[in-house]
Amino acid sequence: GDSDGRRRRAWPASTLSPPPALSRSYAARRSLAAAAVGGRKITHPGKAILAGIAGGIEICITFPTEYVKTQLQLDERANPPRYRGIDCVKLTVQDHGLRGLYRGLSSLLYGSIPKSAVFGTFEILSNPMRDATGRLDNTRSLLCGLGAGITEAIVIVCPMETLKVKMIHDQCSMRPRYRGFFHGVSEIIREQVRGTYQGLTATVLKQGTNQAIRFYVMNALRNWYKDDPRKEMHPIVTAMFGATAGAASVFGNTPLDVVKTRMQGLDAHRYKNTVDCAFQILKQEGPQFYKGTVPRLGRVCLDVAIVFVIYEEVVKLLNNV
Repeated sequence: GDSDGRRRRAWPASTLSPPPALSRSYAARRSLAAAAVGGRKITHPGKAILAGIAGGIEICITFPTEYVKTQLQLDERANPPRYRGIDCVKLTVQDHGLRGLYRGLSSLLYGSIPKSAVFGTFEILSNPMRDATGRLDNTRSLLCGLGAGITEAIVIVCPMETLKVKMIHDQCSMRPRYRGFFHGVSEIIREQVRGTYQGLTATVLKQGTNQAIRFYVMNALRNWYKDDPRKEMHPIVTAMFGATAGAASVFGNTPLDVVKTRMQGLDAHRYKNTVDCAFQILKQEGPQFYKGTVPRLGRVCLDVAIVFVIYEEVVKLLNNV
């Protein structure tokens, strides 16, 4: 019709190419599509944001297991100890109701979206290391995961985890001081300016190894499963691989998680540093470095599975768009 005629007349008859502005836009879209088809993941802020939303939903569902894990790790050996495993749930509900199992949720929920930027950091680090087909070898995936985890720990995870642990620990004290998330933040900062970065060394060690193990295992399983980097994985397969990667990280670095939790609790002043904390736990309580493994295993496996599935699906959608 007329519109088609106007479109044809808008371009010079002597050339078959569109105007320069349209040509650049078209070329940019073609290069993005070619990169996606070639196997290279395209870093896009929307990927991390949507993955973070999924993480937030998952946290709301599984937080009671995180609460139990933290309480068991804070529970030092006594005669008798305060909790004997799952009775932590029963005693918490008796004393504080069902809401008691969600003490400290706010800190993880508020940090879930910025925390998910670990995927963006991983891609920024890994994209230059991929081969021509977009494949990333296992050693490089471990190093990129380590770098992403350390960045995540310093920027987001340390203050987020410190607030969570202190809020949970405070609930069990004889005289709880924190009335809520914002009151707790203000009190912690008032008492010690660097209070939200308590246990930074232990957090960096824990989170760095966390992501190194997860991305290494996930990448190794992906390379084993996919003979062609352009081959897409079914969400169920992604979930199974994600749960496996999560389990590997739990068994691989729970001792660091126990030390981190102690360094961020209300009694952290008793420890000189991370090494002293680990030494005191070993000396006074024996090999208690795997306390809270079962509830942590349940949460982490579900967490990693959900986030990897959502993230992979978001990548597919954005690459298609």
